[in-house]
Amino acid sequence: MGDDYRPVLRPGSDPVVFFKQPGGDAGAPAKGHIMAAAMARALKDGELVVVGANPLLPLSAARLAQLMHAPNLNVIAGASGGVNPLLEPLAPSSGDYANLVAEAALTFPEVMMAHMSGRADIFFAGGLQIDRRGNCNLARTAQDGRVTLRGPGSAGIPWAAAARRTILYTTSHTTRVFVPRVDFVSLAGHPEAGPAGERAPSLVVTPLAVMDFSPEGDMRLISVHPGVTPEEVRNNTGFDLMMPEGAVPTTAPPTDTELAHMRSFDLDGLLAIVV
Repeated sequence: MGDDYRPVLRPGSDPVVFFKQPGGDAGAPAKGHIMAAAMARALKDGELVVVGANPLLPLSAARLAQLMHAPNLNVIAGASGGVNPLLEPLAPSSGDYANLVAEAALTFPEVMMAHMSGRADIFFAGGLQIDRRGNCNLARTAQDGRVTLRGPGSAGIPWAAAARRTILYTTSHTTRVFVPRVDFVSLAGHPEAGPAGERAPSLVVTPLAVMDFSPEGDMRLISVHPGVTPEEVRNNTGFDLMMPEGAVPTTAPPTDTELAHMRSFDLDGLLAIVV
């Protein structure tokens, strides 16, 4: 690596990970900012949020909610055990020591007890594949009986159903991610037959759109992000997505205040490049 990174390297940063990304601290909001703001607005004051190993977007959303409308929201930063991390700075992994700059730190067994016991109000989950009923796959994809891609494994995601609500998110919205039926169920979605499940995923946030689930348990479009068309969302979804009646709304972009907050804790501009 040459010295060309040094003018934009934040003091104290790891040059391999923490560049101060161009555009992260000025200009129009990036897709990462739009996603984090949409996720933050779904969180309520007083709730307990648990995030997994890839927490950049959900931690941003939780911290933004704390700063905007939910000061009594509590968040556990996954495997690190950090409780209400200050995100100084925002880190790309829940296992980063930066997440221990927090109000408290739990041991891993304590994190799992909170996660599995049903104490959490919200769990954020992602996957290699997500289908129309909200089933989520983190294990592996297959074709003709052969494994084509191995994921990180289901880990603690099967217990997401213990939380009162699950929010799905992904940094890629393509037909490879949104499939008619997942190859492996790491997190169960809504039952294939019958009405929507009470503790199945309730919201899906992607780089293109925000979606929820109908009373029958089928994924449906709520809004498209600025600059995205409903046709683009449909073309990148591998199943028939339910559409709202009338014109499809546009996802509200971050306000100036929301954007300023995100840039204040995202010192390296990671939200500008996460998508």
